[in-house]
Amino acid sequence: MLKTEATVNSAPVRGSSPRARLFRAIRRRIRKPGAVFGLTILLLLVTAALLAPAIERHPPRAIHYTSLQTPPDATFWFGTDDLGRSVFSRVLHGIRTSLKIGFSAVGLALLGGLPLGLLAGYFGGRLDQVIVRLLEINLAFPSILLAIAVVAVLGPGTTNTIYALAISTLPIYALTVRATARTLINLDYVQAARALGSGHFRSIRKHILPGVISPLLIISTVNIGGAVLAAAGLGYLGLGAQPPTPELGTMLSEARAHLRSAWWMSVFPGMAITLIVLSLNLVGDTLRDILDQRSDHA
Repeated sequence: MLKTEATVNSAPVRGSSPRARLFRAIRRRIRKPGAVFGLTILLLLVTAALLAPAIERHPPRAIHYTSLQTPPDATFWFGTDDLGRSVFSRVLHGIRTSLKIGFSAVGLALLGGLPLGLLAGYFGGRLDQVIVRLLEINLAFPSILLAIAVVAVLGPGTTNTIYALAISTLPIYALTVRATARTLINLDYVQAARALGSGHFRSIRKHILPGVISPLLIISTVNIGGAVLAAAGLGYLGLGAQPPTPELGTMLSEARAHLRSAWWMSVFPGMAITLIVLSLNLVGDTLRDILDQRSDHA
């Protein structure tokens, strides 16, 4: 039986649903070398951080008095530092500490920035002006200087480093959410829902919040790498995690005086920081390509 033209035109196009387009975008982007490399390295680093106690050959704080500044060998894969501690074990736990700081700082910044951005973008008016002015005051200070000031007030340490990085990056998330919310609230379907009696909470939950997830996911992934890098900088200055806690920035600071005599003390922590930041940036770029609706039609 021959199909009529109306029947053919009314038939659904295969793979035209949003979910099908998303899967198609994921398949296309995930094959790129950068995406594969970034995702693989990130998974390896996260796995190493989670399984650090099982992978380590020596406790990270154990001192081997007969093996001070030993070069990499079969016993100490990354060598030992000036106190005879295994650099391999300390790098593993340093990755764990750095990722903990990065994810926690971004999580706290999101926890504060998301509601502020939603309130400012949805309600507007004087509330929007007050919130934006407070965020602009925060943005007037470079983030690393603000983090140093917060740590100087609260004191050095892993927990205070998380608080400092969260406070210094909170405006990024709040302003992103605000800008997205102000765009979404003017769309026809949102205006129609409000005209039909949809309450503020329901409108935000059903129509505004889903629209801000994509940009927040992209920014958060990249900013975790920035938080790791900033934490390493604070640790290098002696304001981050305090000895004997293994932290990559602190390890670099301890290796400054031994760059010529014990190169492995600085090379391996530096490589770990580089791989963390690079892999997170590559994963963030991949997420941006996948979630960008325009890239699906490129």
